[in-house]
Amino acid sequence: MGKSTTPSLFGYPLSIFFIVVNEFCERFSYYGMRALLILYFTQFIGWDGNLATAIYHTFVALCYLTPILGALIADSWLGKFRTIVSLSIVYTIGQAVTAISSINDLSDFNHDGVPDNLPLHVALSMIGLALIALGTGGIKPCVSAFGGDQFAEGQEKQRNRFFSIFYLAINAGSLLSTIVTPILRVQECGIHSKQACYPMAFGVPAALMAVALIVFIVGSRMYRKVQPQGNIMGKVVNCIGFAIKNRFRHRSKEFPKREHWLDWAQEKYDERLISQIKMVTRVMFLYIPLPMFWALFDQQGSRWTLQATTMNGKIGILEIQPDQMQTVNAILIVIMVPIVDAVVYPLIAKCGFNFTSLKKMTVGMFLASMAFVVAAILQVEIDKTLPVFPKGNEVQIKVFNIGNNNMTVYFPKEMVDLGPMSDTKEFMTLNVDELRSINISFPGSPITPVTPDFEQGHRHSLLAWAPSQYLVVNDGLNQKPEKGQNGIRFINVFGGSLNITVNGKGYEYVTSYNASQYQFFPSGIKTITLSSAEIATVCKNSFESVDLGFGSAFTYVIFRKSDGCPDLKYSEDIPPNTINMALQIPQYFLMTCGEVVFSVTGLEFSYSQAPSNMKSVLQAGWLLTVAVGNIIVLIVAGAGQFSEQWAEYVLFASLLLVVCIIFAIMARFYTYINPEEIEAQFDQDEKKKKPENLYSTMDPVTQTHL
Repeated sequence: MGKSTTPSLFGYPLSIFFIVVNEFCERFSYYGMRALLILYFTQFIGWDGNLATAIYHTFVALCYLTPILGALIADSWLGKFRTIVSLSIVYTIGQAVTAISSINDLSDFNHDGVPDNLPLHVALSMIGLALIALGTGGIKPCVSAFGGDQFAEGQEKQRNRFFSIFYLAINAGSLLSTIVTPILRVQECGIHSKQACYPMAFGVPAALMAVALIVFIVGSRMYRKVQPQGNIMGKVVNCIGFAIKNRFRHRSKEFPKREHWLDWAQEKYDERLISQIKMVTRVMFLYIPLPMFWALFDQQGSRWTLQATTMNGKIGILEIQPDQMQTVNAILIVIMVPIVDAVVYPLIAKCGFNFTSLKKMTVGMFLASMAFVVAAILQVEIDKTLPVFPKGNEVQIKVFNIGNNNMTVYFPKEMVDLGPMSDTKEFMTLNVDELRSINISFPGSPITPVTPDFEQGHRHSLLAWAPSQYLVVNDGLNQKPEKGQNGIRFINVFGGSLNITVNGKGYEYVTSYNASQYQFFPSGIKTITLSSAEIATVCKNSFESVDLGFGSAFTYVIFRKSDGCPDLKYSEDIPPNTINMALQIPQYFLMTCGEVVFSVTGLEFSYSQAPSNMKSVLQAGWLLTVAVGNIIVLIVAGAGQFSEQWAEYVLFASLLLVVCIIFAIMARFYTYINPEEIEAQFDQDEKKKKPENLYSTMDPVTQTHL
């Protein structure tokens, strides 16, 4: 039974097509749900950004820590097939519970559009996410290893190609879901009040997870199922522990040295198990430097997205939002995996270069490092275009003359004349000790000193309209608007209060000769509607904003024209981003190339070098490097307070380059093995020792279930 009798298609076991479709649906489910989480936490539950981010990263970390549990269950108890089915059921329930938690009408008893029992929604969402983390993490090491199990001896080439197809399915699922679920979220739904449609946005991923489970079960009769070998992890831990204790007991020179430190377990454990553990520990040792790659890779969703918020998203006729730039990676993966697999690798082989798995992974780490060098260069160029904000004991001031007469502003080092309904355009930067030297004057009136009612490190607007009539306003905007949004605020020069609406967002009761807070809007032209008893019915009360770009801020002054009707005049507080987001594509391209030769190869390498009964454990170890990589990001970002973002990019690039060199040296001394040959040799040795058990010992773990 050494050869598989599983039905095949195009030279591949038919069973792997069910596994690939299952993985596509599962990844659609996971990434579609994950794309919504931050907005769900902040907009629906109402958490602040810090708490939402902490919960989000805790969830992601759990998703990459639970693979160890899944591997233990698969290798020690249920086997890969039953583990995948069982935990997929848990996963599907978790997705359904999360979708239910987002139904506003679940606790909106008074139908006012706000949940009346928010703790219920929080509790349901936390239960749902815990089940999802257990489900997705638990099946992660099993699905890829189970796919590898479907290939018989002599199908190494097909198996290597399978891991590329498998990785393609992962990225196709994530790409499609990150496009679809945000579209579903912005729809409005609800029984009693219309809300952002989180139930549908979460519900579709839940449905796809159910489809993934059904597809996987449908292929059951075709799978080649490797039986679990008992508590493998327990045996491994006990064997390693015994070897260390035994070596410590016999540390004197009178005891001869042994070839390998694990050979000190020979007194208690059989040679096959010791040999298998040697294979695993040799690969695990190579895993030590790998988290640094993931530390850089996962910043596509954080630092690189934040970088995109300071850029212009207009690419030709397309308008890209900063958080949509992450789809570049998934798009490039879908393109690059087939090209690298079918064109690049064969060309390298024809050139006679021995491009081994570990060499590929080394190249992948180098490319990721170079991606961060490119990101740092881009950041330097972006920094040249960013507005300067006050630091330390500095204060910035912009003066608005909202009166009908000319006025003069006296700063410590210059004097500025302003006509009616005009402003200084730029912000003046002053030290705190210079603030007492600011004065204003109107024709025929004495100079009025401005009381230094300013807050250090902030931007302020000085509104003046008549002699001794002025107001200092803290702008509350000390950075570029996040996620490429655009800030709009209003200064009311009407005699009474105004209600203002901009594309559905309200500025209520903006009092006379005062400024509203900023509210934020995506790019495009917005409709501004004014409402006040002072506006005559014959007057126009609806206006259009300027065409908003990305990351800008504007102040609109609402004043009364000579005919008594309102009019608007705007001033640019923060200029829109000028460097195009398309310039991020080179760094995404380098990172994607690195991912293709690192991650796809790593999955295949982990499988090929693992003994038959420990493949899921080694896959879990591979996934654990992702979790550790995320922890590294949190540590470096928390400990290293960089005044310049480009410096942090250079640090990460340098760290990965050093790790890349270390890994290359480690790989140089690694000897590739064929676990199947080693285990076959043990089988032959056992047959020679016990000829009477010839039939009972044949092919003990690769049983085919038709």
